[in-house]
Amino acid sequence: MFSGIIQAVGVIEKLEPLAAGVRLTIEAGALGLGDAKVGDSIAVNGACMTATSIDGSRFTVDVSRESLEVTAGLGAPGRVNLEKAMALGDRIDGHLVTGHVDGIGEVTAFEQLGESWRLEVRAPAELGRYIARKGSITVDGVSLTVNRVEDRPQGAVFEVNLIPHTLQVTTLLRLAPGAKVNLEIDLVARYLERILSAAK
Repeated sequence: MFSGIIQAVGVIEKLEPLAAGVRLTIEAGALGLGDAKVGDSIAVNGACMTATSIDGSRFTVDVSRESLEVTAGLGAPGRVNLEKAMALGDRIDGHLVTGHVDGIGEVTAFEQLGESWRLEVRAPAELGRYIARKGSITVDGVSLTVNRVEDRPQGAVFEVNLIPHTLQVTTLLRLAPGAKVNLEIDLVARYLERILSAAK
């Protein structure tokens, strides 16, 4: 379980093909791996991965072909958002995040408004019912608050506001229209939908 508060920006340095996927070597940057061990969960761009080796400031994860098909940003070298799994008793500054990507969104607008930035993303249509104004959503592992949502035939379009601090400590500043992002809907919304559908 994670909180969506990014702890460091790392870099995918190397990709090694596996029989059914790829092994990533990631430079963890300021994440700090002194308390990490093989088998620990680390969210990489919002996708929960298992550390398969740790060597100084680098760790590896094995990503299955299936995971590569349903996520964005894990199939090539580049900067990634990192967060270690929460410990029981940790303060939750963002919201409850599982690290299970629900779908890939597409950035439709990214523009500066004063000191902040407006990010607009089109989510797959099937995720629309889980996205609500003032609710939480995770974009590339970052916990964000939805300011607006509109259902359209091509998918639900939602808008979030990014403050300068968020842009400084995550990879979101690299986004541009057309960019693909990992989305995870709010855990509470997921369970509410299940409860309500089962009650019919």
